[in-house]
Amino acid sequence: MGKGEPKSSSCSGPQVGVNDDPAGEHEARSPSPSGEGLGWGTPADLDARAKTMRRQPTEPEMRLWRQLSNSQLGGFKFRRQAKLGWRIADFFCPSLGLIVEVDGHTHDSETDARKDAIARQRGFHVIRFTNTDVLQNMEGVLTSLLIFAQTLPPRARWRLPHPNPSPEGEGL
Repeated sequence: MGKGEPKSSSCSGPQVGVNDDPAGEHEARSPSPSGEGLGWGTPADLDARAKTMRRQPTEPEMRLWRQLSNSQLGGFKFRRQAKLGWRIADFFCPSLGLIVEVDGHTHDSETDARKDAIARQRGFHVIRFTNTDVLQNMEGVLTSLLIFAQTLPPRARWRLPHPNPSPEGEGL
């Protein structure tokens, strides 16, 4: 794999995943309410964690955000440390359902694979880069990300599933 290329890919389509808890700051509750995911608790917990992560980004996240903010990459709008209902993504492009992850040395590939499977089931696409690639080859990262984003179909409006759908599926 060359520098700036996505960390993972497969013939069956893009890898999908989301941010784990590399610092171990968020105690997992097991089992999670739905039986999948990390069981990180309430949406309020995730809101607070996402806010903290936005205030204290890693150096690679801060550098990549400078390139993604204000729709600088191909006109695509990204959000940083975006809460996606059940977890937090480093960066998220709502119009594509695209998650961008910047992985440090603490990432666990087994945990990421489990998260990837859940996110794929929910219709997300992901591309991952290493901290080293972001720090040492930003141009390659941005080129790979732009090419990947341009291959995805646009979505009129990205909607997450409602966390508490009515039993009849007809609204209230």
